[in-house]
Order: sequence, then C-alpha cells, then structure tokens
Amino acid sequence: MKAERRTIIVREIEHWRRSKLLPDHYCDFLINLYADPVAAPKSEVPDHIVGKAIMAVSNATGKQWFLTFGIFTLISFVVLYFSVFHIALQIALILVGTGLLLWLGERIRVNNPPIGFLTITLGHLLFLCGGLFIIYDQEFTGWYWNGGLIVICSLIWIVYGIKQKLSALHFVGWLAFLLSYSLMLHQLTTGQEWYQVQLYWVPLAILYGWVSWFIHRFSKAVAGVMLLTAICTWFMPELFQFMFIDQTDFIHIQLIAKMIIGGLTLFLLRKQWMVWVI
Repeated sequence: MKAERRTIIVREIEHWRRSKLLPDHYCDFLINLYADPVAAPKSEVPDHIVGKAIMAVSNATGKQWFLTFGIFTLISFVVLYFSVFHIALQIALILVGTGLLLWLGERIRVNNPPIGFLTITLGHLLFLCGGLFIIYDQEFTGWYWNGGLIVICSLIWIVYGIKQKLSALHFVGWLAFLLSYSLMLHQLTTGQEWYQVQLYWVPLAILYGWVSWFIHRFSKAVAGVMLLTAICTWFMPELFQFMFIDQTDFIHIQLIAKMIIGGLTLFLLRKQWMVWVI
C-alpha cells in the first residue's frame, strides 16, 4: 500500500516537472524524498539540454506532436512560397511573426532571460530581414528604401529597448541610426574633405554627450547608452572616410588625435560623467 502511494506521488511530481509547475531542483528534491530506496524509481531527467529535449519528446502527447509538426509545416510553407505572396500578405506575415516572437520572448524572459532575449532579438531581425527581402523582391532600387527601413528599425529598437530596459537593443538602435545617417551623407553631400566630414559628425557626438548629461537624472541606463553612442559617433568620421572616401592617407593621424582629445576629455570630466552612468 505504501509502495503504491509512493508511486502515485512520484508520478505526480514528474507531471509537475513536465508541466513546469515546479522548478527542476524542487522536483528532484521531492523525488529523492518520496522515492522507494529499494526499488529506487528515481528521476531519469538528464542535466544536459540534449537529454532534456529527448525526454520532452518521449513524454509528449499526441496533441503536442500534432501541433509541433503542424506549426513546422506551416512555417516551411510560408518560407518556401513567401516570394509568391502579394506584397500586402508579405508585410502582414512579417508583422504577425515579429509580434509573436516579441510576445513569446517577453513571456520566456520572465523565467529564462537569455532565451527570452534571444527570441526578442530574432523578432527584431525578422522585421529587418523581412523588410530588406521585400525591398529586393519588389525591386525598389532607391537607396532611401533601405535607409528608411533602417531608420524605422532603429526607432523601434530604441523605443523598445528603453521601455523593456534592454540596453543592448537600445544601443543597437542608435548604431542603426548612425548607419542610416552615413548612407544619407554619402548620397546627398558633395563636400567630402576631411574637415567637412568632421563637421558632419563631431557636433552630433557633442549633442549625444549633452543628452546623456541631461537625461541621467531620469535614467542612468539610458544615459550610459547615450554616452557610449557619443563615443562611437566621435570616431565615425574616420570610419566614414574609410568606407566611402578614397582619401584615407591621414586617417591614422586623425584617429590618434581623436583618441588623445577624447581620452583627455573623459579624464578631465571623469567626476561628472561617472555620476551619470553609475
């Protein structure tokens, strides 16, 4: 009678594990507590991810198998025939897929932050890559199509990163904005002497630094991202010259001078800017 009761309890604990009602270490403790020391029907759930995946597959119900293969088949169908769909349907599918990945990522992030952040990142990448594919598939050749999409993505990443307190995504949003700004300068400006390129970027770096100081009283995390963006923008003229201009003879001198000036500025103002981000 005791053995039957113990077996029922162990089976119930295994059900809690599969249903994620209790963390794995609690289930291990309860199984070790109620398992029969003679029969030793201990839990056979492996610690490594492959073993857990195999155990999950072996314990899956018919409904779970059907849903898994159904979803996989649907995704495969959409990917294979995506280019055949009408542009409106393509946009709708990208928006729905992005929304689902972001929603799923936020749910996973509560219990597993790394996997949740990875899912959120995949959602944003789907939006960017899907948009680039539509631009290529529809033969929108103007540079402003790619630039406009990058601007939209950068704004989404900045707002989403600030709202969800994802500083890495917030920072990537500003980098994407700097990329779109570079494309615009390359297409619309004619003066590309070294001092003109500096004038395109240095005031923007100073503006980012000022915004970092202004906003630190409200959010130190955002202020830190803005300060890091200001530092990246400070060195963007040299990167812009390297990528788009053939006159790169004195880039190494410019970089050394910018490092010295930037390093001295950070050192002299260390008591101010450290307060912003710490």
